[in-house]
Amino acid sequence: MSDKPSVRLRQTLDAVPSYKPGKPAPPREDLVTYKISSNENPYPPLPSVLKVVQETAGAMNRYPDMAVRELTEAIAHRWGVTPEEVATGTGSVGVLGSLLQITCEPGDEVVYAWRSFEAYPIVVALAGAESVRVPLDADFRHDLAGMAAAVTDRTRLVIVCSPNNPTGPSVTDGELREFLGRVPSDVLVVLDEAYLEFVTATDAPDAMAVYRDFPNVCVLRTFSKAYGLAGLRLGYCIARPQVADALRKAAVPFGVTQLAQEAGIASIAAEAELTERVDALVDERTRVLAGLREQGWRVPDSQANFVWLPLGDDAVPFAAAADAAGLIVRPFDGDGVRCSIGETEANDRLLEVCREWRETHPG
Repeated sequence: MSDKPSVRLRQTLDAVPSYKPGKPAPPREDLVTYKISSNENPYPPLPSVLKVVQETAGAMNRYPDMAVRELTEAIAHRWGVTPEEVATGTGSVGVLGSLLQITCEPGDEVVYAWRSFEAYPIVVALAGAESVRVPLDADFRHDLAGMAAAVTDRTRLVIVCSPNNPTGPSVTDGELREFLGRVPSDVLVVLDEAYLEFVTATDAPDAMAVYRDFPNVCVLRTFSKAYGLAGLRLGYCIARPQVADALRKAAVPFGVTQLAQEAGIASIAAEAELTERVDALVDERTRVLAGLREQGWRVPDSQANFVWLPLGDDAVPFAAAADAAGLIVRPFDGDGVRCSIGETEANDRLLEVCREWRETHPG
């Protein structure tokens, strides 16, 4: 009997790349190892959030609220919109997958910058759509003029990742508004703000103001980064009721667990405490960027919780050197290395590895 399956799978799968998660930090006896490859929040859950999750876990034999009512209302209240404008999902990437499902037919086009979030080409391909990747500019920022020029009558969705993962810069309010003025009103534009809370740039967009001014804009956010709920998979989209309702139709039934719902509500209530942690990470980001520049690195001005090392073909060798020093980073072969801002000790280790690399690889 042959082990080769005879079932027919979608041909689309042949073009779908595999997502490469950040490697875990293996334990070592000679030193403490750190994982700074996944942009995780290094702080443990807030006690108030953890308490709610522990209490909710006792009812895990029950299905969650499929309508996610209480969390939806909390998000709506936080951002000054109606519950009808909020749709939740299993992380922002889960919601993005639903956005592709509700907008794209096979052969439609999706425009986004590249390099950007690694999941974009995956979810686009799974929807049967075609990726239109517009290269970043020389400063590792979105080329919004180039993206506007790439929009055709086949374009159904445009993604603007700000701050951009994995390079770090955010778009400005002025350039975003100019860009949106060039995009047809029937093309949905997704502002992916997974790292919103870490933004300090004064010229960064106020996404909610942009959302109010442009009906074809939706705002995509997550509880994974600043809120530290990466393991619970919780994200949401703020969109016009027509789009939000379609997202709820496309969502996996009961996809957002009750643990995630309660943790999200508790996190919004504890936002002041979470902001203190975000501020500490931003301070560390500033310190790391300054240290890298003192060493001679040309690094973009990150507005997220990571820094980008534009190493090109040296990305994988650098990651191996960091691994040897007990530091797990995220290489993108041929482009660069993304390093999350982690514990102070991890950031110190990163600066040390980078200094040693510069000494042994001048130029």
